[in-house]
Amino acid sequence: MKNRLPVDQFQDHLRNLKVHKSMGYDEMHPQVLRELADEAAKPLSVIFEKSWQSGEAPTDWKRGIVTPIFKTGKKEDPGNYRPVSLTSVPGKIMDQILLETMLWHTGNREVIGDSQHGFTKGKLCLTNLVAFCDGVTVLVDKGRATDVIYLDLCKAFDTVPHNILVSKLERHRFDGWTALWIRDWLDGCTERVVVSGSMSKWRTVTSGVPQGKFASDTKLCGVVNMLEGRDAIQRDLERLERWACVNSMKFNKAKCKVLHVGRRNPKHNYKLGGE
Repeated sequence: MKNRLPVDQFQDHLRNLKVHKSMGYDEMHPQVLRELADEAAKPLSVIFEKSWQSGEAPTDWKRGIVTPIFKTGKKEDPGNYRPVSLTSVPGKIMDQILLETMLWHTGNREVIGDSQHGFTKGKLCLTNLVAFCDGVTVLVDKGRATDVIYLDLCKAFDTVPHNILVSKLERHRFDGWTALWIRDWLDGCTERVVVSGSMSKWRTVTSGVPQGKFASDTKLCGVVNMLEGRDAIQRDLERLERWACVNSMKFNKAKCKVLHVGRRNPKHNYKLGGE
């Protein structure tokens, strides 16, 4: 990474802020920051650079206001609400700038594979769907029976261990400033729930990340005309289960499904962690 963070980089981010977004605990509204982009860019760049070089994130950036958003079902059931954390807008800009540099770093070192579509520049859910459907369609057109395994990680955003995240950054040779800053940013995060004006006490976030950066869904597939194909998929599932255990993650097995496609598909059964 560069030793200095240019002012024009902050101006671009400030000018592109979405004004309808909510402000965080520090009460710095995105509309105000956007309108004062030229004036705010310089002091913010100084704060950001000092924060980055010292490896310390301001306390206000590590505080989140959690608002429950209703998903579906009975409104009386707390389990039918998704928690959304409102964090500092300047903190999000700093996060975005570091993310852009990290993606450049991982791209140059070929850390992220082509199969990764979520949170990857130039790729999204639609490109994932098109690429995957094209691949399966080619196999089926050739008369190959194919099994697709859809996998879902349980509460991935809430349970990602911080120490494992940082250790992977260090393993992929990110500079010391970046790894140190992210470690500090994740350490000591606090949040409180606000509902209809009532607020809970501040609590420390011991795992997970304040903002969602990692996709929790994945899938694998293979040709299963022969028994060897079924066995290969089963071995992959066992490898994924071992990876989940090592990384302190769990699969939501109720949401893990099998799709059998193609003529004369033997419709094999598969196991994930013995289930």
